[in-house]
Amino acid sequence: MSSIRPVKQARKALLWLLIVFIIATGVLVAGATTGKTGWGPKLALDLEGGTEMILAPRVQGDQQINQEQLDQAVEIIRQRVNGNGVTESEVTTQSGRNVVVSMPGTPDQATRDLIQASAAMEFRPVLVSGSYEATPKDQRTATADLPKPNGKPKNASDTNWVTADLYQKFEAFDCTNDEDKKSSEDADPKEPMISCDSSVGAKYILGPQEIPGDQISDAYAQLARGVNGSVTGEWVVVIEFNQQGTKTFADTTQRLIALQGAQNQFAIVLDGQIISAPTTNAVISDGRPQISGGFTQETSQALAEQLKYGALPISFDIQSERQVSATLGADQLTAGLIAGIIGLGLVFVYSLFQYRALGIVTIASLLVSGVLTYLALVLLGWGMNYRLSLAGVAGLIVAIGLIADSFIVYFERVRDELREGRPLASAVDVGWGRAKRTILASKAVNVLAAVVLYIVAVGNVRGFAFTLGLTAIIDLVVVYGLTHPTLVLLARTKFFADGHRLSGLDPSLMGVEPLYKGAGQIRRFGENVEANRGKKNAKASGEAAKRMTIAERRRAEAAQSKQSGTAETKAQEENNE
Repeated sequence: MSSIRPVKQARKALLWLLIVFIIATGVLVAGATTGKTGWGPKLALDLEGGTEMILAPRVQGDQQINQEQLDQAVEIIRQRVNGNGVTESEVTTQSGRNVVVSMPGTPDQATRDLIQASAAMEFRPVLVSGSYEATPKDQRTATADLPKPNGKPKNASDTNWVTADLYQKFEAFDCTNDEDKKSSEDADPKEPMISCDSSVGAKYILGPQEIPGDQISDAYAQLARGVNGSVTGEWVVVIEFNQQGTKTFADTTQRLIALQGAQNQFAIVLDGQIISAPTTNAVISDGRPQISGGFTQETSQALAEQLKYGALPISFDIQSERQVSATLGADQLTAGLIAGIIGLGLVFVYSLFQYRALGIVTIASLLVSGVLTYLALVLLGWGMNYRLSLAGVAGLIVAIGLIADSFIVYFERVRDELREGRPLASAVDVGWGRAKRTILASKAVNVLAAVVLYIVAVGNVRGFAFTLGLTAIIDLVVVYGLTHPTLVLLARTKFFADGHRLSGLDPSLMGVEPLYKGAGQIRRFGENVEANRGKKNAKASGEAAKRMTIAERRRAEAAQSKQSGTAETKAQEENNE
């Protein structure tokens, strides 16, 4: 029973690995045939080339840009274009004023808009709503009928903000006019403003800003959930405020819920334009409101990214754009691949020389690891826009030795158990129990180092850390799903169990006496251990003697001579008696 169970587990593990392999291959084939991605991984800027955009700050008059604003803008733009951290884009400054963005491939319009957008977000209460277009002059409210403030505004929702002059501008405001749009972008956050919501065809007079965009700690897109917890088909953007924003938003919704009509609405303004003006149905005290309003998955994710990566301190225009060639080119990539193939070949040769037929298991495991890594890189390029740089290729080459190390640890543990006198099937089971702890500890260190390097580094170094961590995880999958199950099954075959001289488990190669000595004599368990220990002690003594100084050697010889003379005298006295 104990012998059947490991075999069943091994077959099950191999089956799971085969299923994973088939699914990954199927997804890759489907993606390639439908045009979603190619057969190979996407390449980074240093290997493929791409687009270079020079961004010029948008300023008015004699306005000056300081270094702090420029550095903050560079960091935010880097976060935007490198949102998943592995697209290998480069963001630098030029002439102490412009920002240079170099991206692999050709960026789409959404990426261009994301780079340029200042994403200055604010939350304002609605005071008055009206038609999207300007009211004709002959239909505008007479001066005598215009609202007249009767005191100083008490809060941002107070209609005393609406002066006669502001209301006249509101009626004349045309949401399709570029000049009017520009005036909304330049509005003072401490004063009321006029803005438009193109999604519903309405314009509003808004009160002063109540919550600035920098009080947003996170934002993400998701499918909305109904009251019973079921997922609906509507995409929403969830905003998470920081502590200050949560408190302010709770107080604001507490005030708005008691108001009627347009004043019950709360406008979310992005770069002077209203993206949503929902009504207030409840007091939101947890600081996690949802923005809804006819979003698609793409538009909700684009808005979430703009909000998540904060507001640029300055806005930019694309001054110039050009295509750039690969900085390293195909020659360097070819050289890196050749180096990887040479290293892989040397590992193959070593495995066959050291482990004979057992080395084929190592070779097969390395090949499967390589295929899974390749599939992972292609699928990551499809799903996350991951791009492989030369630093990433270096990480893959380094991983060859780290992956082979796992197999060596396992095989040597099995050999140690054989030297202890165990049969092969038992040696595999016991050796795996001890080897897997070492393998897990080793891979945990690899993954931890990769994660730390990925977090603290920037640029191409992150690509190196990413591939190093990815291969460490794939190594564990292959060792658990292929290498160990295969060895469990091979241990039940006659070729390996009997220690054939080409199996790599030949007892004579490991200094192990055969279990059956002939003439009815069977080696006892552990008997070979004492013999090996004696050989090791003799060898250690000889090695220690070689390292003695002349004085130490003379003292040792004198002591040995004295001990020998004492023994002879004692033997002679015994004979005389």
